[in-house]
Amino acid sequence: MTRKRRIPPSPLPQRDGVDPVRVRLPPEDSWTTVREYLVDRLSGAGDGVVDRMMDDGLFVGVDGKTVAGLPYEPGMFVWFHRDLPAEVPVPFPLEVVYRDEHIVVADKPHFLATTPRGSHVVETALARLRRKLGIPALGAAHRLDRLTAGLVLFTVRPEERGAYQALFREKRVRKEYEAVAPYESGLGLPTTVRSRILKERGVMAARQVEGEVNAVSRVELVERRGDGLARYRLVPSTGQTHQLRVHMSALGVPILGDPLYPVVTDPVPDGEFRRPLQLVARALEFTDPVTGVEHRFRSGRMLEAWVSYADWAAQ
Repeated sequence: MTRKRRIPPSPLPQRDGVDPVRVRLPPEDSWTTVREYLVDRLSGAGDGVVDRMMDDGLFVGVDGKTVAGLPYEPGMFVWFHRDLPAEVPVPFPLEVVYRDEHIVVADKPHFLATTPRGSHVVETALARLRRKLGIPALGAAHRLDRLTAGLVLFTVRPEERGAYQALFREKRVRKEYEAVAPYESGLGLPTTVRSRILKERGVMAARQVEGEVNAVSRVELVERRGDGLARYRLVPSTGQTHQLRVHMSALGVPILGDPLYPVVTDPVPDGEFRRPLQLVARALEFTDPVTGVEHRFRSGRMLEAWVSYADWAAQ
């Protein structure tokens, strides 16, 4: 049996709380030099960009030295920092609810992505927390949609991350959400929605399809008021992409501010912070897999449309 090669530590520090990109040269020997391979691999960066970065010594090997001029070596690791996109700062605070030597629990605002992805890199919860707390090794145990606010669990020690991620994978975390949506008198609540949800790569909205159930959500009415709105408690026992948003829409009570369900509208552009999705990850409960402590956390974020629908709608 071939032993898996250990990934060496990065010779480059983080930049603005963001890790450098790591590339491993593939086993096939189709290139003469490292430069040739990187020009092929990173062709989307634009004409001449890789060559310029190479000449500036921005691609380094495990020893931190430039790989410019080196011959191609299958399995070699190369690191570099990509040019970060210009990002509009998300103008809402990211609050730390709890912190110990193993975990950090943060209360994420709407519009802030959990981890670097696509055009959201520096303006993410993970990068912000790394800078704020001075914990370069901080990692996310799970994710929330960028448009959803609420509690997110992060891990302090990389060697413990798998144990906390397993909590979510093995459904050993109780998650509770809260949403504001229209009130429907004919909707029998509480109810449990069971369906199969499919989220295709490159397609913004997920959809329900025939087949084995992979998404289960309990929906409860918390309170209603005379203007036709209601507040709901949502308790998912699975974690499919957009699950709660899909299930609420399927019940005929789509969550306020949702740009995808029931109808896909224009995506929320970067720098647009009006009418946030009225969904918050309200509570997390789990037994700490490292310390054995019983944790119960609750978000203090208010859903604006419930506090003042007129103010929310006027944005």
